[in-house]
Amino acid sequence: MDPAALLAQMPFAVTAGVELHSASPAEVTGRLPWAPERCTAGGVLHGGALMTLADTVGAVCAFLNLPPGATTSTLASATSLLRAVRGGAAHATARPLHVGRSTIVVLTEVTDDDGRPVASVTQTQAVLGPA
Repeated sequence: MDPAALLAQMPFAVTAGVELHSASPAEVTGRLPWAPERCTAGGVLHGGALMTLADTVGAVCAFLNLPPGATTSTLASATSLLRAVRGGAAHATARPLHVGRSTIVVLTEVTDDDGRPVASVTQTQAVLGPA
């Protein structure tokens, strides 16, 4: 599916500066460039910005694994922040851990430009039937 079209459906992610690079049911990738307006003290990319990146790519991954006519909503999201990002960009890769009838669990790994771990996020998404 077209990453730009998927991202366009998520206005907050667009406003936050998230970019999607690839999107398939098996893997979704994206990035968030470092920018001073996305930082906390000391020029460190804000944890909430990293979580926005991870939530975005994770949600797209869950969406792409839904059965026809279903929608999704986040039930839980657990984030471990591992390293500061002080420049460059944060890169995220989301992959499904479990695709079931009632839930989808997605693991999103966030790295820096050197491939070092920045964050690990596990999301549990509800599979909601047609309204």
